[in-house]
Amino acid sequence: MGLIWRKDINSECKLGIWEITEDYDNLLSRLKLSDDDLKILEAFRNRARKVEWLSVRVLLNELTSERHSIIYNHNRKPFIKNNPTNISISHSKDLTSIFISPNKKVGLDLEFMSHRISKIEHRFINKNEKITDNPELRKFHLYVHWCAKEALYKICDKQDISFIDNLTIEPFEPKEKGVLRGWVNNKYFHEMFNLEYFTYNNYIIVWTCK
Repeated sequence: MGLIWRKDINSECKLGIWEITEDYDNLLSRLKLSDDDLKILEAFRNRARKVEWLSVRVLLNELTSERHSIIYNHNRKPFIKNNPTNISISHSKDLTSIFISPNKKVGLDLEFMSHRISKIEHRFINKNEKITDNPELRKFHLYVHWCAKEALYKICDKQDISFIDNLTIEPFEPKEKGVLRGWVNNKYFHEMFNLEYFTYNNYIIVWTCK
């Protein structure tokens, strides 16, 4: 399927979503990997993980019209090798997404909505946050909330952040798409972020930039 969604945001940020229908060989043929990248790829034992890894690199090349390598720091925060462009990456089930900007910090999360979110609600909802009591909307509301916090976690470089103690999403009414506000409070940040979200089939996508 390939690139199914692309959006230029604020003329400074690009967001792309790739639907993985290609097999391993097809994706690999679209890339010219370095020896280091090939070693990383070959180290994955799971075939699906290899396909996912390749799809990220193919999508990045599609968004930039260039060939790049992606590296990670000790917090597993991604960077584009030898390039100052900021990048955030997310993948879930059959979708891969990338958010990039040369000047702004970026955070992105993408999740397929399964039925397990309620089991971890206690790990990320704090006493100042509100989730709807409507049983038909509750799972959806929780997923938007979770994705928003993941996007905040990523834009703040994954540094010293508890989803309960340091991230707060202001109350919002869940819709198919919208804008909400989130706060980060820790020793590095005391800051508010606007987050945009939308749905695609059974997926939630949330992003923020600043």
